[in-house]
Amino acid sequence: MAGALGLRTPEPGGEEEVQGKMAGSHPYFNLPDITQPSPASTPPNLPSNQRCWPSDATKGLLVALLGGALPAGFIGPFSRMAYQASRLPSLELLIGRCLFHLPFALLLKLRGDPLLGPPDVRGRVFLHVLLNVLSIGCAYAAVQVVPAGNAATVRKGSSTVCTALLALCLESQGLSGYNWCGLLGSTLGLIIIVVPGLGTLQEGTTGLYTALGYVLAFLGGLALSLGLRVYRSLHFPSCLPTLAFLFGLVGFLGSVPGLFLLQTPVLPNDPLSWSCVGAVGILALVSFVCVSYAVTKAHPALVCTVMHSEVVVALMLQYYVLYETVAPSDIMGAGVVLGSIAIITAQNLSCEREGQVEEC
Repeated sequence: MAGALGLRTPEPGGEEEVQGKMAGSHPYFNLPDITQPSPASTPPNLPSNQRCWPSDATKGLLVALLGGALPAGFIGPFSRMAYQASRLPSLELLIGRCLFHLPFALLLKLRGDPLLGPPDVRGRVFLHVLLNVLSIGCAYAAVQVVPAGNAATVRKGSSTVCTALLALCLESQGLSGYNWCGLLGSTLGLIIIVVPGLGTLQEGTTGLYTALGYVLAFLGGLALSLGLRVYRSLHFPSCLPTLAFLFGLVGFLGSVPGLFLLQTPVLPNDPLSWSCVGAVGILALVSFVCVSYAVTKAHPALVCTVMHSEVVVALMLQYYVLYETVAPSDIMGAGVVLGSIAIITAQNLSCEREGQVEEC
């Protein structure tokens, strides 16, 4: 009968097709289907591989810059101020610094960890501590006969070069072209700072003591690079508190006899000397913890390069606080150092923004 009246039986699926066309042409049918789960929305123009997240290397470099280099730049000038105020010997300053490390024993006791570290790595732990104590002792002795900025320059330059060579030879860790540019540029800045001062060494006893100060600063940097290499091979719970406590213990036990045998103990009787001793201890502890954390996140050579900003801080304090002369070469070298650090930091940030975390 449908055929007789000229009506055509609807084909299967035809009704759904008609409704689909109506849905596309009528606003009523454009309402969302609340029966189906909606897909997770993502912010426009922010793809996942373009979000700027700092990499581990970037975090390590920022910690080394702000928590390691900035406080460390005050240590040399404060040490020199204490020496000028009351002739405070370097070993006595080291003893004061070590006392601030001893409270880490309470933290280890509360956590139930051995004070001397696990037996299987105890030898490397003590080797790292001895190298650190030697490095700090050489640095404190150098700043008493060499301007604070120059002593920090030689120490940081030698530590950077030695750390880069050790990392390439022993760990087979490569650096990108930008990082090599920053490392070499920063080392060049240190050379610009220190070489003119070497050409003006006086003859006789004064010149000999000055040359010895530079040698001690170089040895301090070499010991620091070896200590960082040993530290990167240590992996056990409470590694950082253990090393911090042992640094204080070994440094204290070694410095007390050396103070009476090699130098003359001095009891400071002015507030300035006591303030300098306390400031050196606190700032050195903060720098020690931050640098130890940074070398576990970033390449040790890059950490040492970022620590060159300590030289810039020391030069500023040398001029504004100690009223010591800062040559034009010092200002030029400081600018080269800051530019090189900016290159390294920008390289690590750009790699993470592109979603390609660079292995440093």
